[in-house]
Amino acid sequence: MTQTASYEIIRVFDVPREDVFAAWTTPERFARWFGPRFMAAPVDRIVLDARPGGRWQVTLTAEEGFEVTFDGAYREVAPPGRFVFTIGDPGSPGPASVVTVELADAGGRTAMTFHEHGAGEESRRGWMEFFDRLGELLAG
Repeated sequence: MTQTASYEIIRVFDVPREDVFAAWTTPERFARWFGPRFMAAPVDRIVLDARPGGRWQVTLTAEEGFEVTFDGAYREVAPPGRFVFTIGDPGSPGPASVVTVELADAGGRTAMTFHEHGAGEESRRGWMEFFDRLGELLAG
């Protein structure tokens, strides 16, 4: 995979941007949408220190003891409108990718623009599923 690839995903949620920001930065909410449907994100395996220089980490679990951990660092955090963080798999030899999330007020709704630099199509497909789950959480 080419590490210089990048892509953008835009989603609109029928909730204020403070709610979307909280879903990204509160472990109890993050646990309900981050990851593919066949995996769980136990709250006690999530760290979200949402401040510039703070670390984040989540370990996803599945049947038969399968686990995968993602982590990174927050580069920018400007609630409730923007945050930038790195994301990587600690076991991966490649550099971490950089994610920018912008949350724009759309008249009580939120337009989320997600941009990832340093990852390709497989990552984009994964985030699309995650954001389907995020939409379900925010609608529920």
